[in-house]
Amino acid sequence: MSRKTILLTLEGHLQSWGDHQSKFIVRQTNSMPTKSGVLGLLCAALGVSRKEAQTNWLPKLRGLKMACRADRPGMRIWDYHTVGAKLSLHRADGKSRTDPLVTCREYLCDASFLVLLQGSPILIDQLAQALERPVWPLYLGRKNCPPSRPILAGITDSDADLLSILRSVPWRPRIEGEQAPSFLVCSLEFDHAYENDPCIYASTVVYDSPVSFEMPSHEARVVLHAALPVGAENGVPLATKPLQRKIPPPPRPRADYSDSRYKEARVQRMKSDHGLCVFCKSTADSVHHVSYKRAGGEEIPGDLRSVCRLCHDALTMIEYGIGATMDRVNPEDPRWRDLIIQKRQEILRFRSLKTQKRARSMAESE
Repeated sequence: MSRKTILLTLEGHLQSWGDHQSKFIVRQTNSMPTKSGVLGLLCAALGVSRKEAQTNWLPKLRGLKMACRADRPGMRIWDYHTVGAKLSLHRADGKSRTDPLVTCREYLCDASFLVLLQGSPILIDQLAQALERPVWPLYLGRKNCPPSRPILAGITDSDADLLSILRSVPWRPRIEGEQAPSFLVCSLEFDHAYENDPCIYASTVVYDSPVSFEMPSHEARVVLHAALPVGAENGVPLATKPLQRKIPPPPRPRADYSDSRYKEARVQRMKSDHGLCVFCKSTADSVHHVSYKRAGGEEIPGDLRSVCRLCHDALTMIEYGIGATMDRVNPEDPRWRDLIIQKRQEILRFRSLKTQKRARSMAESE
Protein backbone atom coordinates (compact mmCIF):
# COMPACT_ATOMS: atom_id res chain seq x y z
CA MET A 1 0.00 0.00 0.00
CA SER A 2 1.44 3.40 -1.01
CA ARG A 3 2.15 5.94 1.71
CA LYS A 4 3.09 9.59 1.87
CA THR A 5 4.94 11.44 4.60
CA ILE A 6 4.43 15.06 5.57
CA LEU A 7 7.32 16.96 7.17
CA LEU A 8 6.61 19.64 9.78
CA THR A 9 9.02 22.11 11.36
CA LEU A 10 7.92 23.17 14.85
CA GLU A 11 10.15 26.08 15.79
CA GLY A 12 9.49 29.14 17.92
CA HIS A 13 10.62 31.30 20.79
CA LEU A 14 8.42 29.28 23.16
CA GLN A 15 6.78 25.85 22.97
CA SER A 16 4.89 23.80 25.52
CA TRP A 17 3.61 20.26 25.04
CA GLY A 18 1.68 19.14 28.09
CA ASP A 19 1.22 15.46 28.81
CA HIS A 20 -1.32 13.62 30.97
CA GLN A 21 0.66 14.53 34.10
CA SER A 22 0.40 18.29 33.48
CA LYS A 23 -2.07 19.97 35.85
CA PHE A 24 -3.63 23.44 35.99
CA ILE A 25 -1.55 24.69 38.93
CA VAL A 26 1.76 23.28 37.64
CA ARG A 27 1.73 22.96 33.85
CA GLN A 28 4.79 21.04 32.77
CA THR A 29 5.96 20.45 29.21
CA ASN A 30 7.15 17.28 27.55
CA SER A 31 10.65 17.36 26.07
CA MET A 32 9.25 16.77 22.55
CA PRO A 33 5.94 17.48 20.78
CA THR A 34 3.14 15.10 21.75
CA LYS A 35 0.87 13.40 19.24
CA SER A 36 -2.12 15.06 20.88
CA GLY A 37 -0.56 18.50 20.44
CA VAL A 38 0.40 17.90 16.81
CA LEU A 39 -3.04 16.54 15.89
CA GLY A 40 -4.64 19.51 17.65
CA LEU A 41 -2.50 21.80 15.49
CA LEU A 42 -3.70 19.99 12.36
CA CYS A 43 -7.34 20.31 13.45
CA ALA A 44 -6.83 24.07 13.87
CA ALA A 45 -5.42 24.26 10.35
CA LEU A 46 -8.46 22.33 9.06
CA GLY A 47 -10.88 24.50 11.02
CA VAL A 48 -12.26 21.48 12.90
CA SER A 49 -13.97 22.10 16.25
CA ARG A 50 -13.33 19.94 19.31
CA LYS A 51 -16.71 18.25 19.00
CA GLU A 52 -16.33 17.57 15.28
CA ALA A 53 -12.77 16.28 15.76
CA GLN A 54 -13.91 13.48 18.07
CA THR A 55 -16.35 11.97 15.58
CA ASN A 56 -14.98 12.80 12.14
CA TRP A 57 -11.24 13.43 12.32
CA LEU A 58 -9.43 11.94 15.29
CA PRO A 59 -10.17 8.32 14.26
CA LYS A 60 -8.36 9.03 10.97
CA LEU A 61 -5.57 11.20 12.39
CA ARG A 62 -4.71 8.73 15.16
CA GLY A 63 -3.86 6.20 12.45
CA LEU A 64 -0.97 8.36 11.19
CA LYS A 65 2.49 7.11 12.18
CA MET A 66 4.46 9.85 13.91
CA ALA A 67 8.16 10.49 14.41
CA CYS A 68 9.93 13.47 15.92
CA ARG A 69 13.55 14.67 15.85
CA ALA A 70 14.88 17.31 18.24
CA ASP A 71 17.11 19.48 16.06
CA ARG A 72 17.37 21.89 19.00
CA PRO A 73 15.99 20.58 22.28
CA GLY A 74 15.69 24.09 23.73
CA MET A 75 16.05 25.29 27.30
CA ARG A 76 13.39 24.70 29.95
CA ILE A 77 12.08 27.84 31.62
CA TRP A 78 9.31 28.51 34.16
CA ASP A 79 6.82 31.36 33.98
CA TYR A 80 5.06 32.60 37.12
CA HIS A 81 1.36 33.42 36.70
CA THR A 82 -1.40 34.82 38.88
CA VAL A 83 -4.95 34.20 37.68
CA GLY A 84 -8.23 35.85 38.63
CA ALA A 85 -7.11 38.62 41.01
CA LYS A 86 -10.28 40.20 42.49
CA LEU A 87 -12.45 38.55 39.82
CA SER A 88 -14.36 36.29 42.25
CA LEU A 89 -13.38 32.86 40.97
CA HIS A 90 -15.68 29.97 41.86
CA ARG A 91 -14.26 27.23 44.07
CA ALA A 92 -15.13 23.56 44.10
CA ASP A 93 -17.23 23.97 47.28
CA GLY A 94 -19.46 26.55 45.56
CA LYS A 95 -17.95 29.56 47.32
CA SER A 96 -15.91 32.31 45.67
CA ARG A 97 -12.35 33.52 46.12
CA THR A 98 -11.02 37.00 45.37
CA ASP A 99 -7.33 36.36 46.03
CA PRO A 100 -5.26 35.43 42.96
CA LEU A 101 -4.60 31.81 42.07
CA VAL A 102 -0.87 31.18 41.63
CA THR A 103 0.15 28.91 38.73
CA CYS A 104 3.53 27.89 37.30
CA ARG A 105 3.91 27.09 33.61
CA GLU A 106 6.90 25.46 31.94
CA TYR A 107 8.10 26.18 28.41
CA LEU A 108 10.78 25.05 25.96
CA CYS A 109 12.68 28.15 24.90
CA ASP A 110 14.37 28.38 21.47
CA ALA A 111 13.58 24.76 20.49
CA SER A 112 13.19 23.29 16.99
CA PHE A 113 11.66 19.93 16.06
CA LEU A 114 11.25 18.00 12.83
CA VAL A 115 7.98 16.01 12.93
CA LEU A 116 6.98 13.35 10.40
CA LEU A 117 3.46 12.02 9.88
CA GLN A 118 2.98 9.06 7.55
CA GLY A 119 -0.30 7.77 6.16
CA SER A 120 -2.59 7.59 3.14
CA PRO A 121 -1.71 9.97 0.27
CA ILE A 122 -5.21 11.51 0.21
CA LEU A 123 -5.13 12.44 3.89
CA ILE A 124 -1.54 13.71 3.75
CA ASP A 125 -2.33 15.96 0.76
CA GLN A 126 -5.39 17.33 2.57
CA LEU A 127 -3.31 18.16 5.64
CA ALA A 128 -0.64 19.86 3.53
CA GLN A 129 -3.23 22.10 1.87
CA ALA A 130 -4.66 23.02 5.28
CA LEU A 131 -1.22 23.95 6.65
CA GLU A 132 -0.55 26.17 3.63
CA ARG A 133 -3.80 28.07 4.28
CA PRO A 134 -4.87 27.39 7.88
CA VAL A 135 -8.43 28.25 8.90
CA TRP A 136 -7.51 29.12 12.49
CA PRO A 137 -4.22 30.42 13.98
CA LEU A 138 -1.57 27.78 14.62
CA TYR A 139 0.46 27.60 17.81
CA LEU A 140 3.02 25.30 19.40
CA GLY A 141 1.14 23.64 22.24
CA ARG A 142 -0.35 26.79 23.81
CA LYS A 143 -1.92 29.90 22.34
CA ASN A 144 0.92 32.13 23.55
CA CYS A 145 3.46 30.08 21.54
CA PRO A 146 3.25 31.12 17.86
CA PRO A 147 5.62 29.46 15.36
CA SER A 148 8.53 31.55 14.10
CA ARG A 149 8.60 29.96 10.61
CA PRO A 150 6.19 28.12 8.28
CA ILE A 151 5.20 24.76 9.76
CA LEU A 152 4.87 22.83 6.48
CA ALA A 153 8.38 21.73 5.46
CA GLY A 154 7.43 19.41 2.58
CA ILE A 155 5.94 16.10 1.47
CA THR A 156 7.76 12.97 0.36
CA ASP A 157 6.31 10.14 -1.72
CA SER A 158 8.95 7.77 -0.40
CA ASP A 159 7.59 4.53 1.02
CA ALA A 160 10.57 4.28 3.37
CA ASP A 161 10.17 3.90 7.12
CA LEU A 162 10.19 7.01 9.32
CA LEU A 163 13.65 6.38 10.78
CA SER A 164 15.17 6.29 7.27
CA ILE A 165 13.42 9.57 6.38
CA LEU A 166 14.69 11.20 9.58
CA ARG A 167 18.21 10.15 8.57
CA SER A 168 17.79 11.60 5.08
CA VAL A 169 16.73 15.11 6.16
CA PRO A 170 19.82 17.31 6.73
CA TRP A 171 20.42 19.06 10.02
CA ARG A 172 20.88 22.77 9.27
CA PRO A 173 22.59 25.40 11.38
CA ARG A 174 20.25 28.27 12.14
CA ILE A 175 22.94 30.95 11.94
CA GLU A 176 26.35 30.89 10.34
CA GLY A 177 29.03 29.32 12.52
CA GLU A 178 26.65 27.31 14.71
CA GLN A 179 28.30 24.07 15.81
CA ALA A 180 26.57 20.82 14.88
CA PRO A 181 25.54 18.48 17.72
CA SER A 182 27.14 15.04 17.87
CA PHE A 183 23.73 13.31 17.74
CA LEU A 184 20.01 14.10 17.57
CA VAL A 185 17.43 12.56 19.90
CA CYS A 186 14.36 11.10 18.16
CA SER A 187 11.09 9.41 19.11
CA LEU A 188 9.16 7.06 16.81
CA GLU A 189 6.00 5.00 17.03
CA PHE A 190 6.81 1.33 17.46
CA ASP A 191 7.59 -0.62 14.29
CA HIS A 192 9.18 -4.06 14.03
CA ALA A 193 11.47 -2.68 11.30
CA TYR A 194 13.45 -0.79 13.98
CA GLU A 195 14.02 -3.69 16.38
CA ASN A 196 17.63 -4.37 15.33
CA ASP A 197 18.62 -0.78 14.60
CA PRO A 198 21.67 0.17 16.72
CA CYS A 199 20.39 3.73 17.21
CA ILE A 200 17.34 2.60 19.20
CA TYR A 201 18.16 2.70 22.91
CA ALA A 202 14.83 2.63 24.80
CA SER A 203 11.06 2.26 24.57
CA THR A 204 8.26 3.75 26.66
CA VAL A 205 4.47 3.80 26.81
CA VAL A 206 2.95 7.28 26.49
CA TYR A 207 -0.67 8.40 26.78
CA ASP A 208 -0.90 11.08 24.10
CA SER A 209 -3.00 9.57 21.27
CA PRO A 210 -6.17 11.70 21.51
CA VAL A 211 -9.62 10.17 21.54
CA SER A 212 -11.37 13.44 22.43
CA PHE A 213 -10.40 17.11 22.85
CA GLU A 214 -13.73 18.31 24.28
CA MET A 215 -13.35 16.12 27.35
CA PRO A 216 -9.64 15.24 27.13
CA SER A 217 -9.17 11.50 26.68
CA HIS A 218 -6.10 9.68 25.35
CA GLU A 219 -5.03 6.21 24.35
CA ALA A 220 -1.60 4.69 24.97
CA ARG A 221 1.02 4.10 22.29
CA VAL A 222 4.51 2.56 22.36
CA VAL A 223 7.28 5.00 21.51
CA LEU A 224 10.87 4.08 20.63
CA HIS A 225 13.75 6.44 21.41
CA ALA A 226 16.77 6.78 19.12
CA ALA A 227 19.98 8.79 18.95
CA LEU A 228 21.05 9.59 15.37
CA PRO A 229 24.66 10.70 14.82
CA VAL A 230 25.13 13.88 12.76
CA GLY A 231 27.49 13.91 9.80
CA ALA A 232 28.70 10.37 10.44
CA GLU A 233 28.32 7.29 8.27
CA ASN A 234 24.67 6.16 8.24
CA GLY A 235 23.82 9.27 10.24
CA VAL A 236 22.06 12.58 9.59
CA PRO A 237 23.73 14.61 6.81
CA LEU A 238 24.93 18.08 7.70
CA ALA A 239 23.68 20.90 5.49
CA THR A 240 26.35 23.28 4.27
CA LYS A 241 24.26 26.47 4.44
CA PRO A 242 22.35 27.89 7.38
CA LEU A 243 18.65 28.68 7.19
CA GLN A 244 19.44 32.35 7.77
CA ARG A 245 22.71 34.22 7.95
CA LYS A 246 21.78 36.61 10.70
CA ILE A 247 19.12 37.00 13.34
CA PRO A 248 16.55 39.57 12.15
CA PRO A 249 16.13 42.72 14.26
CA PRO A 250 13.20 42.82 16.66
CA PRO A 251 10.03 44.54 15.40
CA ARG A 252 9.39 48.09 16.51
CA PRO A 253 6.84 48.71 19.26
CA ARG A 254 3.22 49.07 18.20
CA ALA A 255 2.79 52.58 19.57
CA ASP A 256 5.30 55.17 18.29
CA TYR A 257 4.69 58.22 20.45
CA SER A 258 7.33 60.29 18.63
CA ASP A 259 5.49 60.13 15.31
CA SER A 260 4.21 63.53 14.18
CA ARG A 261 0.84 62.06 13.12
CA TYR A 262 0.26 60.71 16.62
CA LYS A 263 1.17 64.09 18.11
CA GLU A 264 -1.27 65.82 15.77
CA ALA A 265 -4.09 63.41 16.72
CA ARG A 266 -3.23 63.97 20.40
CA VAL A 267 -3.50 67.76 20.06
CA GLN A 268 -6.82 67.48 18.22
CA ARG A 269 -8.25 65.15 20.87
CA MET A 270 -7.18 67.40 23.77
CA LYS A 271 -8.71 70.38 21.98
CA SER A 272 -12.03 68.61 21.35
CA ASP A 273 -12.19 67.64 25.05
CA HIS A 274 -11.43 71.26 26.09
CA GLY A 275 -8.33 70.11 27.97
CA LEU A 276 -10.40 68.19 30.55
CA CYS A 277 -10.38 64.54 31.60
CA VAL A 278 -13.38 62.85 30.00
CA PHE A 279 -13.98 60.88 33.21
CA CYS A 280 -13.42 63.12 36.23
CA LYS A 281 -13.39 66.56 34.44
CA SER A 282 -10.11 67.62 36.06
CA THR A 283 -7.28 69.04 33.97
CA ALA A 284 -6.10 66.48 31.43
CA ASP A 285 -2.38 65.93 31.02
CA SER A 286 -2.42 62.81 28.83
CA VAL A 287 -4.45 60.83 26.31
CA HIS A 288 -5.54 57.21 26.56
CA HIS A 289 -5.83 54.76 23.63
CA VAL A 290 -9.30 53.19 23.44
CA SER A 291 -8.11 51.21 20.39
CA TYR A 292 -4.65 49.98 19.34
CA LYS A 293 -5.74 49.04 15.81
CA ARG A 294 -3.92 52.08 14.37
CA ALA A 295 -1.30 52.55 17.09
CA GLY A 296 2.17 53.33 15.82
CA GLY A 297 1.53 56.63 14.05
CA GLU A 298 -1.76 55.97 12.26
CA GLU A 299 -4.01 57.11 15.14
CA ILE A 300 -7.04 59.29 14.58
CA PRO A 301 -8.57 61.49 17.31
CA GLY A 302 -11.37 58.93 17.73
CA ASP A 303 -8.82 56.38 18.98
CA LEU A 304 -7.86 58.62 21.92
CA ARG A 305 -9.49 60.13 25.01
CA SER A 306 -8.17 62.98 27.16
CA VAL A 307 -7.52 61.88 30.75
CA CYS A 308 -5.73 63.02 33.90
CA ARG A 309 -2.79 61.04 35.25
CA LEU A 310 -4.84 59.39 38.01
CA CYS A 311 -7.53 58.14 35.59
CA HIS A 312 -4.88 57.02 33.11
CA ASP A 313 -3.21 54.89 35.79
CA ALA A 314 -6.57 53.41 36.80
CA LEU A 315 -7.41 52.53 33.17
CA THR A 316 -4.01 50.90 32.71
CA MET A 317 -4.50 48.77 35.85
CA ILE A 318 -7.88 47.56 34.56
CA GLU A 319 -6.48 46.69 31.13
CA TYR A 320 -3.64 44.68 32.62
CA GLY A 321 -6.10 42.86 34.85
CA ILE A 322 -8.42 41.79 32.01
CA GLY A 323 -5.63 41.12 29.49
CA ALA A 324 -6.85 43.75 27.00
CA THR A 325 -5.36 43.49 23.50
CA MET A 326 -6.34 45.70 20.53
CA ASP A 327 -9.58 47.07 22.03
CA ARG A 328 -8.96 48.95 25.27
CA VAL A 329 -11.09 50.39 28.07
CA ASN A 330 -13.12 53.46 27.08
CA PRO A 331 -13.49 55.79 30.12
CA GLU A 332 -16.70 57.21 28.59
CA ASP A 333 -18.38 53.79 28.61
CA PRO A 334 -20.77 53.63 31.65
CA ARG A 335 -20.08 49.92 32.25
CA TRP A 336 -16.49 50.74 33.34
CA ARG A 337 -17.48 53.62 35.68
CA ASP A 338 -17.59 51.74 39.00
CA LEU A 339 -14.38 49.83 38.32
CA ILE A 340 -12.51 53.01 37.34
CA ILE A 341 -13.64 54.70 40.57
CA GLN A 342 -12.53 51.65 42.56
CA LYS A 343 -9.07 51.65 40.95
CA ARG A 344 -8.70 55.41 41.50
CA GLN A 345 -9.40 54.90 45.21
CA GLU A 346 -6.87 52.06 45.41
CA ILE A 347 -4.20 54.28 43.84
CA LEU A 348 -5.00 57.15 46.21
CA ARG A 349 -4.78 54.84 49.25
CA PHE A 350 -1.41 53.57 48.08
CA ARG A 351 -0.16 57.10 47.53
CA SER A 352 -1.34 58.11 50.99
CA LEU A 353 0.54 55.23 52.61
CA LYS A 354 3.60 56.12 50.60
CA THR A 355 3.34 59.76 51.72
CA GLN A 356 3.00 58.69 55.37
CA LYS A 357 6.05 56.44 55.16
CA ARG A 358 8.09 59.23 53.57
CA ALA A 359 7.08 61.64 56.33
CA ARG A 360 8.01 59.14 59.07
CA SER A 361 11.34 58.49 57.41
CA MET A 362 12.14 62.17 57.25
CA ALA A 363 11.15 62.64 60.90
CA GLU A 364 13.38 59.77 62.03
CA SER A 365 16.36 61.12 60.09
CA GLU A 366 16.02 64.51 61.79
